[in-house]
Amino acid sequence: MMTSWLYLSLISTGAIEEVPILLAKPQTYMNFSGEAVGSLAAHYQVPLRHILLIYDEMALPNGVLRLQPKGGQGYHNGVKSVMGNLDGRRNFPRLSIGIGHPPGNMDMKAFLLQKFSPSERKQIDEALEQGSEAVKTLVLSGFSEGISRFNLVQKYKFHKV
Repeated sequence: MMTSWLYLSLISTGAIEEVPILLAKPQTYMNFSGEAVGSLAAHYQVPLRHILLIYDEMALPNGVLRLQPKGGQGYHNGVKSVMGNLDGRRNFPRLSIGIGHPPGNMDMKAFLLQKFSPSERKQIDEALEQGSEAVKTLVLSGFSEGISRFNLVQKYKFHKV
């Protein structure tokens, strides 16, 4: 695995079995992450179906995964930025990992910057494990009926804190 900076991103190359992959972590603010994705997609001439956007999602309960072949932006400014930098196209796969909503009247920014509680961290760690398996399955097999097993049902009871 090689790691370097390119196009506003920290990138690493490798392979899943025999399939070459490029991982990119935009180093821009989340709301501008599309600048990194768009420039990398153009440079490497990556078809949309070979882009996998992975992001956190407040619309999902903490630790719940959703894997989709395409979709809209919802209220996620990072996804909006990516779509805008891919000429408004939305036909790229995405894996979202739920982080839940801010409790009560908590400020959204404060919620996003706080650390997970021990139980939330456990849920996120399990989701990340499942997410890595989902990525491997997607890379090797594409979207199929079997991939839906990664759209995890809520297996935890969530209590307001």
